Amino acid sequence: MEVKNEKIAINGTGISGLTLAWWLRKYGFEPTLFEKASELRNGGYLVDFWGPACEIMKKMGLFDQLKEKSYQIKNIHCFDENGRRSSKVNISSLITDNYDEFLSVKRGDIAETIYKACQGIDIRFATSIDKIEEKDNHITTHLSDGTKEDFDLVIGADGLHSHIRSLVFDKSEYQEYELDKYVAALSLKNYNHYEKYTYAISVGDKKQVARVCLDENETLVMFIIDLSLVNNFPLTLAEKKQLLVSSFKEFKWETPDILARLTDVDEIYFDKVSQIRMDTWYKGRIALVGDSAACPSVLMGLGSIFAIIEAYILAGELHKAKGNYHIAFEQWQNRLKDIIARKQKVGLSNLSVAASDEIFKKYLSTITVKISSTPVISKFIGAGIFNDPIQIPEYE
Repeated sequence: MEVKNEKIAINGTGISGLTLAWWLRKYGFEPTLFEKASELRNGGYLVDFWGPACEIMKKMGLFDQLKEKSYQIKNIHCFDENGRRSSKVNISSLITDNYDEFLSVKRGDIAETIYKACQGIDIRFATSIDKIEEKDNHITTHLSDGTKEDFDLVIGADGLHSHIRSLVFDKSEYQEYELDKYVAALSLKNYNHYEKYTYAISVGDKKQVARVCLDENETLVMFIIDLSLVNNFPLTLAEKKQLLVSSFKEFKWETPDILARLTDVDEIYFDKVSQIRMDTWYKGRIALVGDSAACPSVLMGLGSIFAIIEAYILAGELHKAKGNYHIAFEQWQNRLKDIIARKQKVGLSNLSVAASDEIFKKYLSTITVKISSTPVISKFIGAGIFNDPIQIPEYE
C-alpha cells in the first residue's frame, strides 16, 4: 500500500520509540530513531505488564522472549522503619485471579528485546534533534552532530523531560503535576539478604525503601522520599549517595546494609515523580508519545504499558490513514485520551481508595492504608483493580 509522509523521525530509543519504529516499518514507513545517549539505555526497575501490552508483544513475536526474561513475584513483605513486620501479602492469587498473563521484566530487557527486533532500522546513537523547522510539506531537523535532515513527521518519544515537547509546545499547552516525591533506583550485586520471589518494603514517615532480589547475583532497590525532605536536587552520583544516606540513616530493617553497599554502586537513577498532562498530544506534523505527553506516574508502574499501547495505535492509525497525519493523530488521541486521563487521576490518589471493595478485602485486607499506596503494591493492582480494559484495534 502506498503511503504519504513515510519518512518519520523519532527522538528517543525508549520502549515507546522502539515499539513505534517497529510497527511503522511493518506498515511501510521509513522510521529513523535518534538517541542522545551513546548506547541503548539499560537497567531500571521491574516493569509489569499484562493484557493489551502482552497482546501487542505477541503480535510482534516478542512475547516468548520476554517471558523467558521475566521474574515471578509471589510475595510482598511489609515492614515499618524499625524493621517490625506489619503485613505479608501472597500476591500469586491476586495475579492468577485477575490477569490472564502477567510479566515482570526489567525495563532494560524489554528495550533490548525490541531493539534487536528493530535491526535494519536507521538508529543513530549520540545524536538527537536539537531544533525543528516546520515547513509547508516537511520538517527540517537540526541535529546535534551539526547536520540537517528533512522528514515528513517528527515524533517525540523522549520521556518525561521531553526536548521535542519543549521545542514545539508552549508551556501553557502542557502541565507538569508534581506528586511531591522523589524516586531513586539502583542495582546491587551479590546482596546478602537474598529472598526468592519476594518484594520487601520498609515504610516510614514520608519515605520508604524497597528491594526485590532478581536472582542470587542481582537485587534492585528503590527509595521514595517526600519532596519536603530534600533541600537541593542531587546532580552527581556522590550527591545522590549522600542524600540517601542522610535521609535513611535512622531506618532499621535491611536499610543499613543497603546504605553500606552504596559505595559499590556506580549508577543511581534519581528523579522527581511527575505527570505530564496535555489537551492535545500533537501539533502540525509533530506528535508526542509515551511519557512525553502522558504518564500515570512512575509509582503506578503503568508508563511502559501505555508506551507500548500508544506506539502501537499511533502506527496503526497512520497506516489506516495512509500517512494522512491530520486524520491519524486525531483518531489516535481520541482512542486513548479518556482512559489515560482516568489513569492519571488515579495516579494522584491512594490506591486503597481506587480499588474495588471486593478486591481490596480479598487480597489486600492485611495491609495498612500507608502501605497500600506504595509503588510495590501499585505495580500489581493497576489494571485489574481499576477494571478499565483497553481495547486493542486490529490494523492488519
